[in-house]
Amino acid sequence: MDDEERRKLREEIMIELDERQQVTDEELYDIIDRRILEYGQGSFLPLKDKMELRGRLFDSFRRLGALQELVDDEEVTEIMVNGADHVFVEKNGRMEPWGRAFDSQEQLEDIIQQIVSRVNRTVNVSRPISDARLADGSRVHVVLPPIALDGPAVTIRKFPKPITMTKLLKLGSVTEEAADFLKCIVEAGYNIFISGGTNSGKSTFLNALSAYIPRDERIVTIEDSAELKIVHIPNLVRLETREANGEGDGEVSIGNLIRAALRMNPSRIIVGEVRGKEALDMISAMNTGHDGSLSTGHGNSPRDMLSRLETMVLMGADIPLAAVRSQVAAAIDILIHLGRLRDKSRRVLSIVEVIGYENGEIRLNPLYRFEEDSGSLEEGQAVYGSLKKVGIIQNTEKLKAAGIEI
Repeated sequence: MDDEERRKLREEIMIELDERQQVTDEELYDIIDRRILEYGQGSFLPLKDKMELRGRLFDSFRRLGALQELVDDEEVTEIMVNGADHVFVEKNGRMEPWGRAFDSQEQLEDIIQQIVSRVNRTVNVSRPISDARLADGSRVHVVLPPIALDGPAVTIRKFPKPITMTKLLKLGSVTEEAADFLKCIVEAGYNIFISGGTNSGKSTFLNALSAYIPRDERIVTIEDSAELKIVHIPNLVRLETREANGEGDGEVSIGNLIRAALRMNPSRIIVGEVRGKEALDMISAMNTGHDGSLSTGHGNSPRDMLSRLETMVLMGADIPLAAVRSQVAAAIDILIHLGRLRDKSRRVLSIVEVIGYENGEIRLNPLYRFEEDSGSLEEGQAVYGSLKKVGIIQNTEKLKAAGIEI
């Protein structure tokens, strides 16, 4: 069966569905089976092709259509749709085109509406950009025409089963010595901020770090789209932002959720990512006794991340830069910077201690730094090197209070 015949068969099923109010999955399968049987009476269709057609038709109505195969493929980490005819995937850190496409732009738009409606989000011509998530926690970003010139653009970042620090050690993302150090500072309640570029593994590393949080604490997580999978904490509250409705009302921002979390008696607050003026609320929360809080943000280096945090705080309040830097230095204890190397591997590139504010600058104490082995490396070759200890933590008060020696 060619694409045109399959499209015609789908349209016939769509007409039949429109005549009914509600159809269960079993009833939908019955309709599809009957239509395939009718088609088979006039054209020969092997059993294997019938089963594939059955699955693709069902996916187009109840799942993600052509994308469902990619969502189910564990090797695919990112799906990029540039209009109905161009789909790209990322496997093992490398991007490649996918051989299939959507039957039409209308089908792609239907799938987009299915995705966003399931998490009470809206995307349309007047609001053409939206974030959402799939049932498995995968992050979805949508941009519709006329903003997207070549058709709807959909980016799906898949998150595999929660990656533990043990798995990161096997992958070489961090050394055992550094992992033991991070375990100690998480247990002791140091405020930690994770920085890095896009797709550097910030959320994955944050999730791995959260496994070190003691089970008897109360945790509140705050995210744009719920991605963190903290499974060992029984006293856990998960909060997710909400966009404004068509009239511009009802928005619940990360800043709103941080302020709400302060009234929930949390031991720690975990903010998935800060991008704007909510940084002021996060810094304030860290400075009001919520030790051990964690968050992430986009930055090119630890120093650059601090500068970006200063800018984001200033977006939320008109206060002197010196006061902002003083508050940031008091709030954050440890900065962890991640990155992707030339061989596409994700590594911890540095761990830095924030030791205070002095003479108009935030002082940093490097603790660990990734160092490549010497030698000429060409594009595509594996990068050899490791995270090496270059300093000793100076602020040991929280470690001593927790009875931890490093």
